[in-house]
Amino acid sequence: MTRSGLARHLKICPKRLEAQAAATAATATAKRRGQTLYHLQVQDAYDGYFWLQLEMRGDATLYDLDYYLRAIWLECCGHLSQFKIGSRRYTEIFEDGLGIGDEHSLDIAVEKLFMPGMEIPYEYDFGSTTELIIKVMDRRRGQPTTPHPIVLMGRNKFEPPPCTECDEPATYICTECTYARDRYEFCDAHARGHEHEEYLMALVNSPRTGVCGYSGPGLPPY
Repeated sequence: MTRSGLARHLKICPKRLEAQAAATAATATAKRRGQTLYHLQVQDAYDGYFWLQLEMRGDATLYDLDYYLRAIWLECCGHLSQFKIGSRRYTEIFEDGLGIGDEHSLDIAVEKLFMPGMEIPYEYDFGSTTELIIKVMDRRRGQPTTPHPIVLMGRNKFEPPPCTECDEPATYICTECTYARDRYEFCDAHARGHEHEEYLMALVNSPRTGVCGYSGPGLPPY
C-alpha cells in the first residue's frame, strides 16, 4: 500500500481491530482505565519515500519517541536531536544548563502536546542533518496493544536500486562516489574491490543511509 493508503486502512484493518479488542478484554477484569493513543505517521522530509506508521501511548514521552526514531532509523554517533512543536524546541537538556536557546526537555508526556492534524518537524544531527516530519494522524481512547510505549503498525517497503555496474539489487552505497558520479550503489559482487572500498556503507531501509557513520540496522527496537 501507499503511505496514505495504509494510514486509512489501519482505521478499519480487521487484524488491527482484533488486537485492540484483545487488549481491552485482557484488562477488563483488572478494571484498568484506558488512555489516549496516537497514530503517528513519520516520514523523511525530503521526498517521503521512507515512512513509518506508529501508535504511541499518551503517557509516553518525547524521549521515548526520540529513542525509537534513533533505534529504527537514525543513531550513528550519538548526535543531538530536537522536535519543534509550535514555537518551542524540545531536546536533551544537560545538567550544566548549556544549550542553544529557549529549549525544553524531552521528558514530557505526548498527551500534553499532541493533537490530530499537527505536523512536527524533527532533526537528528545538527551537522549532517536528517530531517523528518511527524504527523499526528488520529487518536483513540483504549488499551495499548503491547506493553511498549510505541508499536510499529506499518512501514514503507524498501526496494534497493540496481547496482551501478549490473542489474542486481544494490547492498552498499559509496559515500565518496556521491561527489563524482550520478550512480554510487553497488551489489555485493561489485562492492568487492571497489576503488573506494573504505567509503562503502550498508544500504538499508532508512533515510539516514549513507550519512555520517550510519550503517543500520533499520530495524524496530522491539
